[in-house]
Amino acid sequence: MSTIHDLRSYLDLLERHNQLVRIRKPVSIIHEAADVGATCERTGGPAPLFEHVAGYPGWRLFSSAVANQERVALALGCNKDRVTATMARALDPANAIRPVQVRDAAWKKNLIADLDKIDVNALPIPKHAVGDGGRFITGGVIVSKHPETGIGNLGYNRMEILGPRTFGMNINQWRDVQRAHAAAEAQGRPLGIAVAIGLDPALMIAAGCKYDGDETQIAGAIRGRPVEVTRGVTVDVDTIPAHAELVLEGHVLPGVRRVEGPLAEFHGYYGEPWESPVFEVTAVGWRDDPIFQTIVPGWNEHIYIGNVLPREPLLMRFASHASKNVQAVHIPPYTNGFLVVVQLGKKANTGEPRNVALAAFAAHPNFRVCVVVEGDVNIYDPSDLLWALTTRVDWGQDVFTVPRAQGHEMDPANDSKGIGTKIGIDATFDKGRRPYGQRVSYPMVELAKYLS
Repeated sequence: MSTIHDLRSYLDLLERHNQLVRIRKPVSIIHEAADVGATCERTGGPAPLFEHVAGYPGWRLFSSAVANQERVALALGCNKDRVTATMARALDPANAIRPVQVRDAAWKKNLIADLDKIDVNALPIPKHAVGDGGRFITGGVIVSKHPETGIGNLGYNRMEILGPRTFGMNINQWRDVQRAHAAAEAQGRPLGIAVAIGLDPALMIAAGCKYDGDETQIAGAIRGRPVEVTRGVTVDVDTIPAHAELVLEGHVLPGVRRVEGPLAEFHGYYGEPWESPVFEVTAVGWRDDPIFQTIVPGWNEHIYIGNVLPREPLLMRFASHASKNVQAVHIPPYTNGFLVVVQLGKKANTGEPRNVALAAFAAHPNFRVCVVVEGDVNIYDPSDLLWALTTRVDWGQDVFTVPRAQGHEMDPANDSKGIGTKIGIDATFDKGRRPYGQRVSYPMVELAKYLS
């Protein structure tokens, strides 16, 4: 059973595995912290914990919790090659573990519920990218409850500061919290929610999943035990993570819309401003020596949580249905969730890669490019994948297209309705055109023995 139960225990684990760097130099929340976090993510560096946030004494800032395969595996308590299988197990309703209610929570120790004293500008909420419209909460997990069914929900919504107690809250039409807000709004009532920040990564991962029940049950399945939750102080929400670093309570107002945005989005461009619902804060609570957690938007962790981890099990299920020869799948975060890789064992016949690619396209609308490789290609290594594409693909024979297919509306290569062309690429080895030798390989050695 995992020893992780909150953000701090996870930071301890990261540090033991050399996946955490403590940055003691003062950093600004305006671009600088996000620039450092993005650099760490793209260079394969450790996750940064900023111990001196300029202008915000007493606060620390953390990003990139699950920004690479190594940290995802640590967060899930599995080996790197078992991430997809572990997520599939956690997403199976048969393995759900319901949360357990507790009365006390460390974040309730420092509580402001006097509306005149609340000012969210006092929190180290970053302005991430240079084109962002303002300071956004990106790593906050929205905790809500449907006003009619009572079913709880975890999810993500970008939230831009608009005033001392006010945020613009972007709510996509397909999200469960949108249905809860619509039900409350139809009755002219506000929807009570909580924004939980600084969490056990199991909760962060669960909040990125689409699930029929309460996503706290996914986190319970990951941990093998119930998640401890507590009731809100000023809102009717009873599944707020008890070990959160920071919680903002409040209401999404009925019939009110204000412009928020733009923000760096998952597709690698800036999303446009939106007329969005408004969230009004009624209480703020935080732990002693608090840590504000953010997600660098439009970068690796954003893609892992929103696109990779929830969808790889789905991709595996569809691809495996087309061929029992499928060994592994991956959605590389550097392709923003639009490209997928399927790894076969030694292929059974020359048509198998195409069938597998077609099955991949059926798994999710986002998937626009599918590359099929064999077991000697490391699907987690971009240079190995590029090597396969350049040495094993005849672009006139090994590529097929699916024109006028439904994709994601935000995919920059598609039209405004998401219609575009999907591309399947057979990057497997022997296609019977000429004899090949074996691939060159060298065993890894411990360099320290030679360099010391």
